[in-house]
Amino acid sequence: MKKILVVMFISMITFWSCSSDSGTSLTLKNMAAGAIYLNFRGELTTVQAGKTVVISDLSRGTYSYVTTYSVPAGATSSTAVGELDGEIIINPGTEVLILYSSTLSAETYTIYASKTSNDDLDKEDNPIFP
Repeated sequence: MKKILVVMFISMITFWSCSSDSGTSLTLKNMAAGAIYLNFRGELTTVQAGKTVVISDLSRGTYSYVTTYSVPAGATSSTAVGELDGEIIINPGTEVLILYSSTLSAETYTIYASKTSNDDLDKEDNPIFP
């Protein structure tokens, strides 16, 4: 009976520790003046100005993303700076933050995007950004 309990316990621990999407997330924090739209995994996510959206429990893998954005009234042109598109590599426990901000100067709207992760970039087998 003890052997059966030990085998069951080890099986449960192994099953829980092998979960590929445990604790993974992509957080989109929009501090820009207009809405942003993220095309990620074949789905469109809208984040209004001043809001944050979290996409949780992502499966392990490499995903591409593209950001489009609304230009606020009063701007006659726009520019984009930073990581508005690219790839995200998700490993177990990966948490990614994309922060959006903007400026409006001389009728030109500039949106900025920066991406960070909690993954250890020193690990050769675990890069977050290619």
